[in-house]
Amino acid sequence: MKVDANKNSQKLLRILGVDPGLTRTGWGAIACHKGCVEMLEYGTVSTDTKTQFPARLAHIYSELHMVADRFQPDFFAVEDVIYAANVKIALKLGHARGSILLVAAHSQIPVASYSPKEIKQSVTGNGNASKDQVQRMVQVILNVAPLKTFHDASDALATAICHANRLKVER
Repeated sequence: MKVDANKNSQKLLRILGVDPGLTRTGWGAIACHKGCVEMLEYGTVSTDTKTQFPARLAHIYSELHMVADRFQPDFFAVEDVIYAANVKIALKLGHARGSILLVAAHSQIPVASYSPKEIKQSVTGNGNASKDQVQRMVQVILNVAPLKTFHDASDALATAICHANRLKVER
C-alpha cells in the first residue's frame, strides 16, 4: 500500500526509517495520522563491494538524499550500530551511518536513534525477535501484503514504526 507523500501533507507526520549497511542500506517511509501508521514506500540502497569505499559512501548519501527530498520526512529514525563481527566491519558500518546522518543534517531533519533491541521490542514485543518475526509484524502493523524485499528494508520500516510508537508515548 502506498500513500501519496504530498496528499494532506499538513495532516501527516512522515518518518524515514533507515537500517545502515555498507552493502545494503534499507529505508522505509511511513506516514502517521491520528494514531495510525501507513507505509509510503520502502527500498534499499545497494553498493558494489568492488567500488572504492569513499564512492560507496557517496552513493549511499546521494540515494538517501533523493529519498529524503522526495518524502520530506519530519524525522529520520536510524538504527544504531551496536556490534559487528570485527572492528574493521564496525568502523565501515559507522562510516555508512555517518553518511546517513549527514543526509539528515544537510536536510535539517531531526534524528532519533534506536538500538536493534529497542526496535524489536517496539514492533514485536520481544527484544530478541528474529528478523523474520520483525518482518512479519511490520506487515501486520502496516496492513500490507508480504514484503518482497531484503530484511534491510523491513528493518528500516520497523525503525520508523519504533519512532512513531515513541512519539505516541511522548505525546
